[in-house]
Amino acid sequence: MAKWIPKHEAPEPLEGPIVPTIIGGTILWLVLFVVQLPFYGWYEEHGHTWWVWTCLAGGGLGFIGIYYVRRRDAAINRDAAQQAEAGEAGGAGGAGGAGGTETGDGAEVGEAEAGEADTAEAGDVEEARPATN
Repeated sequence: MAKWIPKHEAPEPLEGPIVPTIIGGTILWLVLFVVQLPFYGWYEEHGHTWWVWTCLAGGGLGFIGIYYVRRRDAAINRDAAQQAEAGEAGGAGGAGGAGGTETGDGAEVGEAEAGEADTAEAGDVEEARPATN
């Protein structure tokens, strides 16, 4: 059986307003919990109390999600600021960044990668392999 090889690269992940989305979902779960509380007796009589507790669990997990996505957003913003700062510092010196070597297509190769490319022998060339998911 032949190995499946992708014909095109995977699309970039969708980035949207993640924090407001998670906050909205958490609020929705908590509102559903509060709305169902007056009917707890009916749910208990019919064996559906899990509906109430599912809403509470959704709200609780939503708080964990809010904590997670806010930290993720802060880390992404912090990394972007550091990259911009490093780009400004590297651009001012004209050396092309943090000790890397710029390739012909504008991409930068780190020192370790550039050194490995310089020391590679003709017999050590590896066959290019397609990316797998």
